[in-house]
Amino acid sequence: MIRSREEQRPLYDGTKRTNERLEVLRLKYVLLLISDLDVPHEELNVLHLIYNQQAMRHEYEVLWLPMVRSTSSMSLPTTAQDTIFYDLRNNNMPWYSVDHPSLIEPVAERYIREFWKFDHMPMVVVLDPQGRASNLDALPMMWIWGSNAFPFTKIREKALWADVDWTIELLADSIDPRIPEWTRENRVICLYGGEDIEWIRKFTIAARKVATALQIPLEMLYVGKRNPRAKVQHCHEVIDREKLSHVFSVKEYYDYVWYFWIRLWSMWNSKKQLGMTVDNDLIMQEIMDILTYDSSEQGWAVFSRGNHEMTKGMGETVVSVLDNYQYWGHKVDHPDKFVPVLDEAIRGTHPEHHCNKLILPSYTGYIPERVVCSECGKIMDKYVMYRCCND
Repeated sequence: MIRSREEQRPLYDGTKRTNERLEVLRLKYVLLLISDLDVPHEELNVLHLIYNQQAMRHEYEVLWLPMVRSTSSMSLPTTAQDTIFYDLRNNNMPWYSVDHPSLIEPVAERYIREFWKFDHMPMVVVLDPQGRASNLDALPMMWIWGSNAFPFTKIREKALWADVDWTIELLADSIDPRIPEWTRENRVICLYGGEDIEWIRKFTIAARKVATALQIPLEMLYVGKRNPRAKVQHCHEVIDREKLSHVFSVKEYYDYVWYFWIRLWSMWNSKKQLGMTVDNDLIMQEIMDILTYDSSEQGWAVFSRGNHEMTKGMGETVVSVLDNYQYWGHKVDHPDKFVPVLDEAIRGTHPEHHCNKLILPSYTGYIPERVVCSECGKIMDKYVMYRCCND
């Protein structure tokens, strides 16, 4: 796969900034990070977080293999291509990289493209200590479970799913260190999204008013929208400036918003590949509901307390229930009862008119035959949509 003479050191250690022989990877699990030279910065940043989880345990090594033949990067002059490569290798790759793309055998790159189906999108292939490919698409497992997914096999994937329920821990525990802290303190956690800043103002003010009246320890965190654009950035800045709720770090908000949504899509695809469907799997149903909320023009919110109580609802329905808390607030005589009572109130509210939609990217690979509306429970109509959106 990598061209190397006996005296050569074809690997570059991004942490030590030294060249190494191929022997440093012998009899180890190796994760091949395969990409072209156009690597999304948010993917790299989140991979850094995951890699650092295991760096002290030395469970596996990561090796970056840049694919530069037969790609758009080949249209660049060699000097420009080398500049991009060395900038990525030296400043963004703390793991091993090939010292130069030319060291990758042409036959190996053809094999990766033809048999491993690499085509622009970054992928991670897992090699076991005997050098056998044990997983051709480990990124979804990494997004969901981080280094806890090691050794990234289907057996490990099934075991991880068998051990979890639909909880705030699964939904967002790894996204922000404040969430597990709030869970330990038994606080009510609210994750909410959308890009309508007026709805966000109404919702956060109403939620804080109810929390104060009922003496509920409430923490709210804005998670934006899938494919965040300028509107989401504007909302993030307004929420932070007006102190409407918690937000992700302003400097890194895009990475965390992207991470939240890519984890949801990864859960969807992981379940699908294991044979689950929205008809027979509760977690897929819950994920589909949130994806439906995000596909709409409205905001949405999920409330949780502890690791088992959760409720959720769309835009105006949630605001209406919160605004009318005097009709149900008397049932909340202890913070433990807030989420179940709120769930009952939301479920008992059905808008006279609604138009929900679920947008599935073409690369998901799995299009369910039937999708139940999260608002009324009826089967949704199926359409094909082409979309181009500019802010």
